[in-house]
Amino acid sequence: MSVSTHHHHVVLFPYMSKGHIIPLLQFGRLLLRHHRKEPTITVTVFTTPKNQPFISDFLSDTPEIKVISLPFPENITGIPPGVENTEKLPSMSLFVPFTRATKLLQPFFEETLKTLPKVSFMVSDGFLWWTSESAAKFNIPRFVSYGMNSYSAAVSISVFKHELFTEPESKSDTEPVTVPDFPWIKVKKCDFDHGTTEPEESGAALELSMDQIKSTTTSHGFLVNSFYELESAFVDYNNNSGDKPKSWCVGPLCLTDPPKQGSAKPAWIHWLDQKREEGRPVLYVAFGTQAEISNKQLMELAFGLEDSKVNFLWVTRKDVEEIIGEGFNDRIRESGMIVRDWVDQWEILSHESVKGFLSHCGWNSAQESICVGVPLLAWPMMAEQPLNAKMVVEEIKVGVRVETEDGSVKGFVTREELSGKVSKYKNIC
Repeated sequence: MSVSTHHHHVVLFPYMSKGHIIPLLQFGRLLLRHHRKEPTITVTVFTTPKNQPFISDFLSDTPEIKVISLPFPENITGIPPGVENTEKLPSMSLFVPFTRATKLLQPFFEETLKTLPKVSFMVSDGFLWWTSESAAKFNIPRFVSYGMNSYSAAVSISVFKHELFTEPESKSDTEPVTVPDFPWIKVKKCDFDHGTTEPEESGAALELSMDQIKSTTTSHGFLVNSFYELESAFVDYNNNSGDKPKSWCVGPLCLTDPPKQGSAKPAWIHWLDQKREEGRPVLYVAFGTQAEISNKQLMELAFGLEDSKVNFLWVTRKDVEEIIGEGFNDRIRESGMIVRDWVDQWEILSHESVKGFLSHCGWNSAQESICVGVPLLAWPMMAEQPLNAKMVVEEIKVGVRVETEDGSVKGFVTREELSGKVSKYKNIC
């Protein structure tokens, strides 16, 4: 594209979840940055009305990117009216019907494509499987973005290929098994979604997953928010695994975020500034927008942070004091700050006072932490997060794993485990 004199038009269509939206918006920025001197490229982002304000605000530094909203379907069984993003779902158990409902956007998407300038290529989220049909109708090359790194994809492919957990004797969810293609890596059955370890399993979730995989095989390739030097063996493995579409590393996309302009700072940045002046390192605590933490587990987390005597900035949607009881906020007034608003995570992790990150190890979060040199306390909870945690702790050795009582991914983490691991972090600082 850089040597072409032709104008290119790129369409981006992220899934309706901030963890999926942000990397594709950053990719749009990256495209424009490489063509800023010779504006031979335009970018159009598709979304829905309730997601547009966030997207428009995020892209305020690149107003040349066009954002088009398609009407989100109404009257979806089980989905409350007005919910257009996974973070607004009452429960992640509604993920499948919510994702299935996105197919109702297809006719609006295709009608809009007819009105746009010729599209050079499309990048759509792997969860939006139906966009491959639209791309084929308009003869548009489609690239897929799943938001995964190459490590988790390669390990999953190897486990599925060798059917590691399908033998009758592999009944334990927590027994470590060696990955044949990567003999230095041991995994557990609970590290994977059931669709990877139990290919015969039926159900709506597996059917959705299979539809997404089938649509991916017809794509022109994957865009991976990572860089080759970080996981070269796994990039090579993925690109040499049969007829699977090739993957291209286009990250780390978080580096496209512009520096903050203006003097106005949110309260949590002022608080971090104060801790920096006091010479008190801060642990950032956040688990993304999709992780579901029970009230019992949240209480244990709160008490673990309190016991550790660490300074912490905790971002959560829940009212912690309402769950724990009055007095908690007073007890942690000097050492902790709880934020219930949306925050600019990159700005927080880049702050000089932040020296550690207690994280679910979603790939965006993990990579941001890696890029700013902040060590991770890895507490994976769902999806490919256990594999991201293994990569962080065992492969590139920039983190410490938080362990559950029973060794499973969804097990309970005690306050003693949390305070102990946080103390390790404090010693590093």
